[in-house]
Order: sequence, then structure tokens, then C-alpha cells
Amino acid sequence: MGIPRNTGGGVDMLSERAKMMRDAVEKSQSITDNVVNILGSFDHRLSALDTAMRPTQIRTHAIRKAHGNIDKTLKAAEVILSQFDISRQAEVKILKGPHEDLESYLQAIEQLRNNIRFFSNNKSFKSSDGVLNHANSLLAKAISKLEEEFKQLLLSYSKPVEPDRLFECLPNSMRPSSGSPGHQESSGKNRLSNSIAEQNGAENAVFTPPTLIPPRILPLLHDLAQQMVQAGHQQQFVKIYR
Repeated sequence: MGIPRNTGGGVDMLSERAKMMRDAVEKSQSITDNVVNILGSFDHRLSALDTAMRPTQIRTHAIRKAHGNIDKTLKAAEVILSQFDISRQAEVKILKGPHEDLESYLQAIEQLRNNIRFFSNNKSFKSSDGVLNHANSLLAKAISKLEEEFKQLLLSYSKPVEPDRLFECLPNSMRPSSGSPGHQESSGKNRLSNSIAEQNGAENAVFTPPTLIPPRILPLLHDLAQQMVQAGHQQQFVKIYR
């Protein structure tokens, strides 16, 4: 007969290991349950926090939107105020008249026209009608002063030219000479021969036109005429020029 094997120690070892595994699984399950509970608590708290923050978020969005609207309103107000400033500056220059500084006066008229165009395109403003009436009245006065300035310049430089100045335009060979009577008699004898020479020289003669209006005045007259035509005062312009 064989000797029976002692298997009690192996069974005990397996039982011990199985127990350790059960304990580990139970511990892991306990940890998992705790984590799930913690995460559930976090989710509940986050939901409560989101609910509590919702009114604040709505107010913040409304404040940001209001801030943007305020910025747009301020920028629009700055543009409008700048137009009022330009109008006042132009009015000061126009009331002074064009005689002292014509270039600055013409710039003021152009600024006033831009001002009129701006308020004509923005008639929704409360004061647009009043500003337009004042600007149009001021523009009419400005054009009237331009007409007077144009008239005065033409009168100042439209005086009759002295005959001596016209003779100065001729070449020396064609200018009349003022000599003694004897000289006039001798010149009469040689008139025929001199006339032939004068005819030959007249073809190559250089004539110098008289300066009726100084060169610095011509651009001023041009600018004045241009402004009058632009304002629709062609008839007044032609009447003054004639």
C-alpha cells in the first residue's frame, strides 16, 4: 500500500489567496463607490453653481453689450461734435471776409459745404434742421462776399492802359520817335526806304504783350470764379465780368 499524500497545506494556501482576492475586490469596489459618490457630489455642486451663476452671466453679457453700445454712441457723438466745431471755425473765418486771407476763406467755404453734406445725410439728428438752415445762410453770405471780392479785384486791375505802355510792347525799330522838326522832315524823305526795311523786320519782330493783371492775381480770380460757378452763380459771375 502507498503512503497517503498530505494536501491540507495546499488547500489552506489556496483558501488564503482566494480570501485575499475577495478582500481586494471588495476594497476596490468600495473605493469605486466612494469615487462615484464624490463625482456625483461634484456634478451636483457644479450644477448648483451654474444655476447660481446664470443671472450673473446674463448681467455680465448685458453689461458688455451696453458697454459696446456706449462706445458706439460716444464715437458717433465725437463725429457730430467735430462737425459743430468745424462749423464754428468756418463761421469765424467767413465773418472776417476774404480780403485778408483768401485761401483760408476758400477753405472755410469748403468745410462749410462738407458740413452741410454731413447733416443733410444725417437728418435723423434732432438739431439737423437748425444746423442746415444756419449753414446754408452762412454759405450764401460767404458767396456774396466772394462776388464782392471778385468785383473789387477786377475793378482794381481793369483800368485803361496808357498809350505809352502800349508803345513799349513794340520792338525798338517800330516805336515812334519824338525828334526835332528837321529830323521829322528828313525822316519824311526816307519814309519810303524805311518802310521797306520795317516790313522786312516786322516778320521777325518780337512783341511783348502788356501785363494787364499781375500773375499773382490770376489764380485768385480763378478760385473765386470757380467757387461762384460751383454755388450756381454763373449769371452773377458773367454780369460782374462784363
